Formats: sequence, C-alpha cells, structure tokens
Amino acid sequence: MTLKDQITEDMKAAMRAKDSDRLGTIRLLLSACKQKEVDERVVLDDAAVVAIVDKLIKQRKDSVAAFVQAARQDLADKESAEIKVLQAYL
Repeated sequence: MTLKDQITEDMKAAMRAKDSDRLGTIRLLLSACKQKEVDERVVLDDAAVVAIVDKLIKQRKDSVAAFVQAARQDLADKESAEIKVLQAYL
C-alpha cells in the first residue's frame, strides 16, 4: 500500500469516527497532493508525498511562531495539532 493510499484510508477512518480536526488536516494533505499531480501531470510516489508533508509541516511551524508572537494561543494550538497529524506520515 502506498503512502497516498494509507492517507486516503485514514481519511475514511476519520470520517467514520467523526474526528473533524483530523479529517480537515488529512483533506488538506490530499488536496496538496492532488494539486501537485495536476500541476506537474505526474503520479506521486511515496518520496514526493513525504516532501509535501515536510512542506506542510514547515508552514504550520511558521504559523505557530507567528501566532505565538501575536498572542493567539488558540490558533497556535490548532496548528500544533495539525503538525501532530502530519508527522504521522513521515
């Protein structure tokens, strides 16, 4: 099973469990993968998916730093939760 297939299965499991936070993060990841496939007209392998996950984690870390600096701990906590979901795919 490829990493992309595993992510899709995790999305289905999150839907069944009604875990909206996890579901939103997984959908975001699948959307980024699909966008890359459409833009470059390629089928992503596991290495390309991991690269996308790395990029999304970096974006979240930058957001956490900005939210903490702006004293928005609620938003920083949300981004930190998304990082934890994404790190499962590394």
